[in-house]
Amino acid sequence: MNDIAAIVLPVFGLIGIGYAVAWTRFLPHETGNALSEFVFVIAIPMLIFRIVATADFAGLSAWRLWLPFFSSFAVSWAIGTVLMQRLFGRDARGGLVGGLAAGYGNTTLIGIPLALAAYGTAGSVPMALIVAVQMPIMMAMVALLMVRAERRDGVATAAANPAAIARSVAMNLVENPIVVGMAAGALWRFAGIPFDGFPAALVNRLADVASTLALFAMGMSLRRYGIRGNVPAGLVLTGLKLLLMPALVLVIARLVGLPEIPAKVAVIAAACPTGVTPFLVAGRFRTGEGLASNAITLSTLLAVVSVTVWLTLVDLI
Repeated sequence: MNDIAAIVLPVFGLIGIGYAVAWTRFLPHETGNALSEFVFVIAIPMLIFRIVATADFAGLSAWRLWLPFFSSFAVSWAIGTVLMQRLFGRDARGGLVGGLAAGYGNTTLIGIPLALAAYGTAGSVPMALIVAVQMPIMMAMVALLMVRAERRDGVATAAANPAAIARSVAMNLVENPIVVGMAAGALWRFAGIPFDGFPAALVNRLADVASTLALFAMGMSLRRYGIRGNVPAGLVLTGLKLLLMPALVLVIARLVGLPEIPAKVAVIAAACPTGVTPFLVAGRFRTGEGLASNAITLSTLLAVVSVTVWLTLVDLI
């Protein structure tokens, strides 16, 4: 238990410090925005580049990792959507925001630091593989489902153009720094270039600060979300995200024979609190911002407990 506390407390402690700094206005919110931009555009891509370029992928079956995580992602998303519509009376757009909040976790800013703290480099590899695939799957699915939700709610301004949607998703992927970092690391690896000397020193200096700054920046950004009414809906989404999804991942990972460390990482990735993407989607819809904000805030606060529980359970089972 002490070992788990030594993993969890520093991770969420840094988030708490970032939140406190933003709350007291010791640093202006523009600083948090700039830090988040640096982390997402530079530091995390450099960390992922280093992981892919140098890690040992021997014995890791990608499909055995992705199947438990993304099937559980889909189930949690579907249940969240249905509950928001039928239990809380939200329209199709609100249901989509809620479903996304129930499945899409902050694996980039919180998952990678947790995996590194808990399992070192061996944990960072499966987490990086989850992050890399979660991004394009999420972007493609959201692009398609947003069009469908707007049609169902009768607010679509024009007929959907599948080619335009595909081009938009492709351009977003090409321009995404994390995808670029993953691709660059793969090219470096396949080219057989040694990771040493001056290039390695530069990458290491940026990659080594990624986890710390990511958590601090996450704390500062959390300040602008907060609780915005309709707390029961936020708690339902939080329960799906922090309890149902990791439980499903754990069961399916056992069924498909996922090795120990990747299985543990997949569970921790599923137990990560809701990321900011649902809030961005809500902003695009101009509805559901409170729903997404509540899910982000409540799941991040309660993840201190849930991550501790899941880290304990995966060691016992």
